[in-house]
Amino acid sequence: MEERIWNRIVKYTELQGTSGQEHAVRKAFREDLTPLVDEVVQNGLGGIYGIRHNENADAPRIMIGAHMDEVGFIVTQITPRGMLVVDPVGGWNPYTVSAQRFTLFTRDNQYPVVSSAVSPHFLREGGVNGAPKIQDILFDGGFTSADEAISFGVHPGDFIVPAVKTEMLANGKRVVSKSWDNRFGLVTILNALENLQGVALPNTLMMGANVQEEVGLRGVGPAVNQLQPDIFFALDSSAADDTQSEQGQGQMDHGALLRVYDPGVIMPLRLKEFVLDTAHDAGIPLQYFVAKGGTDAHGAQSQLSGVPSVALGVASRYIHTHQTVWSVSDFEAAQALVETLAQKLDKTTVNDIIYGD
Repeated sequence: MEERIWNRIVKYTELQGTSGQEHAVRKAFREDLTPLVDEVVQNGLGGIYGIRHNENADAPRIMIGAHMDEVGFIVTQITPRGMLVVDPVGGWNPYTVSAQRFTLFTRDNQYPVVSSAVSPHFLREGGVNGAPKIQDILFDGGFTSADEAISFGVHPGDFIVPAVKTEMLANGKRVVSKSWDNRFGLVTILNALENLQGVALPNTLMMGANVQEEVGLRGVGPAVNQLQPDIFFALDSSAADDTQSEQGQGQMDHGALLRVYDPGVIMPLRLKEFVLDTAHDAGIPLQYFVAKGGTDAHGAQSQLSGVPSVALGVASRYIHTHQTVWSVSDFEAAQALVETLAQKLDKTTVNDIIYGD
């Protein structure tokens, strides 16, 4: 992997920004995006897109969107002893939350905090009944009282975000990081725009990132209505189910993902055929994926008069935790697919996808 790409991966995966608190991620993304496009636009919720204009006013409008937010927590109460009660922002498995390091973001500062855990010494008399509840996992910033926490500027509504270092694993084939869901998409978009510099495109290409995907796909609707695309691609990282066998959905090192079905999207037939044919002709490894969750493709498809939409991405282990393991080769396959699709979506192809029998 090129050093510039690795540095970009480290930069974006280590940036912290949960849903509703994406400003640091957006600031960095805007700075990197601006030199690669003709225009940068932002919507009222904070989603940001770069546009490569086309001289032909009839050129199709292709929108490729990631999301910049990651899962985290929000402070709901401060206990008399200075501990923080939280609600999840996005989906968490409560078994993965305890005894982890986080950053607490207040209005003016940021502080290290840890999530509480039950010591094994207190489990000797029969253990704990049932699964833990996130609201029962207190967050500890070392404050000695509620008054002390408040004196440091801590209030309900403050965000708590995982604090993790990104590292290449021993074989050089896989990486461990937080927030590959979905800083994968931001890195892929920047790389694609960089690689497509000077390449004539048969479309108006709009690439960027939405906000608040993890809390109900809230950011993509405003972005689609602002940009008026003909076709929408969501870039996202999906949950790999491959640690036990090769039968699970999403196998690492098997290439990019094509989400043909999830509870919110049945992939349009012509769009599916186009993506499959494009990947095959370019020799890009691609795997089918049927998911139980949703992506911004769901939020995009029913906007305007209906926008053919699909999610592309990668399979990653342990998403929505502190430590996601993902494949370098899958990332590179998804990167190649995005760049190839962007070069092939001309007016005839888009009309066939939308209106073909």
